Amino acid sequence: MKVLSLYKQLIRASQKFDSYNYRMYALRRVRDAFRENKALTDNATIASELSYAQKNLEIIKRQVSER
Repeated sequence: MKVLSLYKQLIRASQKFDSYNYRMYALRRVRDAFRENKALTDNATIASELSYAQKNLEIIKRQVSER
């Protein structure tokens, strides 16, 4: 559930970019990253990827709120 929630938050935050190009790039990157990592089974790797995604969410939120 944690992964799905983070995915939805990233998608919603990415949709708030004003520029169409930034918005589509961010959405594509989020979808591709989650697709690449869907088969992970090692808990340490999963935790690392979730942490990385959380950091990216914070970055996206900062960039969207500045505009």
